Amino acid sequence: MNKELKIKRCEKCGALVRVLEDCKCDNCGIKCCGEQMKELIPNSVDAAVEKHIPVYEVKDGKLVVKVNHVMEDKHYIEWISIVYKNKEKITYFKPGEEAVATICKYEPGIVIYSYCNIHGLWRAEVK
Repeated sequence: MNKELKIKRCEKCGALVRVLEDCKCDNCGIKCCGEQMKELIPNSVDAAVEKHIPVYEVKDGKLVVKVNHVMEDKHYIEWISIVYKNKEKITYFKPGEEAVATICKYEPGIVIYSYCNIHGLWRAEVK
C-alpha cells in the first residue's frame, strides 16, 4: 500500500516541506515565516489539467512519466515524484529540460505527482 505524499508550502516565501509524519496536536504544526504552512491538495488549483497532470506509458516494461508543460524560466515543472510500495523516486528539473521520469518496473497502483512552480501539486494513479 502506498503512503500518500504530503507537501506543505509557506504562503509567504514559497518554501516546500515533505511531511513524513505530521503532528497530531491541536493548534500545532510546521511553521515558516511565522505562519502555519498550508498543505497542498493535488489537482486543486484552477489551471489547465492537461498541462499539469502527469501522464505515463509503458515501454519495454518500464514506466515512463511525462508532464506536457512549458519549461520556461518563470513557469515550469520543478519535479516529478513516483511513489510505489515502500519507495519513492523524485526527479528534479530545471527550465529548458523536458519533464520526464522513468522507473524500471510498471505496476498498477503506482501514484505519480508533479509540482508546477506556479500551479502547485498534481497527481495521477497508474491503472
